[in-house]
Amino acid sequence: MNLADYRRAARAWLQEHAPSDDHPETGGIARAKDFMARLHDAGYSGITWPKQWGGQGLTQAEERVFAEEARDHTLPTYVFSIGLGMTGPTIAERGTDAQRERFLRPLLRGEEIWCQLFSEPGAGSDVASLQTGAVRDGDHWVVNGQKVWTSVAQHADWGLLLARTDVEVPKHKGLTMFVVDMHHPGVTVRPLKDMSGRANFNEVFFDDVTVPDEHRVGEVNDGWSVAVTTLLHERLSISAGVGMSGQRENPASLEALRQVVDTGDPLVRDQLVELHLRSRALELFNERLAQETRAGLFPGARGSAAKLLLAELTLFQADLATRLVGPEAALAGHPLARAISTALGLALGGGTNEIMRNIIGDRVLGLPPEPRVDKTVPFKDLKVGTQA
Repeated sequence: MNLADYRRAARAWLQEHAPSDDHPETGGIARAKDFMARLHDAGYSGITWPKQWGGQGLTQAEERVFAEEARDHTLPTYVFSIGLGMTGPTIAERGTDAQRERFLRPLLRGEEIWCQLFSEPGAGSDVASLQTGAVRDGDHWVVNGQKVWTSVAQHADWGLLLARTDVEVPKHKGLTMFVVDMHHPGVTVRPLKDMSGRANFNEVFFDDVTVPDEHRVGEVNDGWSVAVTTLLHERLSISAGVGMSGQRENPASLEALRQVVDTGDPLVRDQLVELHLRSRALELFNERLAQETRAGLFPGARGSAAKLLLAELTLFQADLATRLVGPEAALAGHPLARAISTALGLALGGGTNEIMRNIIGDRVLGLPPEPRVDKTVPFKDLKVGTQA
């Protein structure tokens, strides 16, 4: 099928099957899972993933076409965004064949939901300072500790967990990655409410949770390299909006603002043009990264630049919306209130803007790295997090 026919087929399928309302959460998880299964069976989930793992075996060109057609629809796929954009690609790239066979197809069909268990109260931007521990006990590992800021953990069936397995070596060298059953006894999920009043994140506690060694991803104590794979995919997926809905429901988007402001004012038009230019720049940069990926050149640390651009664009959108609409935009109940109150979150989640700039300077531009005093010190001797 050529791309023009593919586009027509995707457009027709979305017009028939995409939700007609603007609230994809209506109907909850059952509705989201049903939609995801139909999306997969129609050939629009895992478009570029290999067929043997439940994907469609197509190219980035088809994936881009579908994303363009889905942009004007509000799809109930957010709950699957972590699996589709972060944990799934990590399993595909770093997991065993048995892990790929077990986890990827159910993920793509929406049968199982995933979360990512990295950040801790004392290990956010410096996630390698984490203290959640995994101790080997025969063919199993016993996990104890706490994670925080975990999206969709309340719905998750599985989580990708980074844990400390050796305190005798420097912090980056004593970590191991695991797949953990979120329904296992000893796993406790508690919601965290943000200033909008919504519980978009969770804190997760592990009390003597056993994980079979066959659910270890990568080698023992090589978890940091696996985590880097996840973080690269995370930043690329955030910037590209993997698993997210389109801009139609975003009250701070260019299309939405044009409907509520005086576009006859040349100063207003100038600011809307600036928003368009920033949005278009990010779109083109993401397209460039996609083209390089198709050519077999993984973008690597430049994914941090895409994530930084999106975070700054989101902040600019919220600030512009407030200036154009007025102070009432921040009042509870106003369509812009939630967009404004959550704008800062993107500058924190997935790595702060400051961390992104450090990565870009160090790994993309080749600038001298910041001084470090902890790279050769055993973790047990560091004063980090709650040990400080």
